[in-house]
Amino acid sequence: MNTPAGGHSAATLYEASKLPCTCDPGIKAAWQGARVAGPAFTVRGIGGDNLALHNAVLAAPAGSVLVADMQGAANGHWGEVLAVAAQHRGIAGLIIDGGVRDSDEMAAMDFPVFSRSVTVVGTVKDYPGDLRSPVRIGGIVVHTGDLIVGDADGVIVLPRNAVAETIIRADQRVADERHILDQIRNGKTTLELYGLYAEGTFTTR
Repeated sequence: MNTPAGGHSAATLYEASKLPCTCDPGIKAAWQGARVAGPAFTVRGIGGDNLALHNAVLAAPAGSVLVADMQGAANGHWGEVLAVAAQHRGIAGLIIDGGVRDSDEMAAMDFPVFSRSVTVVGTVKDYPGDLRSPVRIGGIVVHTGDLIVGDADGVIVLPRNAVAETIIRADQRVADERHILDQIRNGKTTLELYGLYAEGTFTTR
């Protein structure tokens, strides 16, 4: 296992988990190519106020993924300054149900962010936030310590007690798919391989 997710994609882990663990598709990469995997560190804030995120950057352990409930608000709660501060502290990335800004700058520094929106609208700094408590992100409840995996296909949340078994099943799924791909390249059809024969005669119109 070379990453907390065993090197697997979000889609592979989702299929292997057999759990309803995917955030809604509104939570997506703030810049093309962003990928992240690591244990969640949760933070609940108020939409339009980013003091909670400043506090989370100081409190989260290295290697963690900040998972922030900002009520879906279309404000730029996070930008280059917080990304630099987070990266300096070894934080792996950010998942936020809310808006961010400075997406080009975060892409240039390779700091992965998945957000509800990208916007220039500013914030205030009044509410200190609630750290480490369960939060709801993209329709999924997240606890500190759950495994977060995000890539071009979306974001999933694996409960910590399901991670080991899911990765084992994901390893097998990848091996099975490689075998299928080899057979396709050698002339087999997907109908044959998946047992999708239809009775009777195919007709065309």
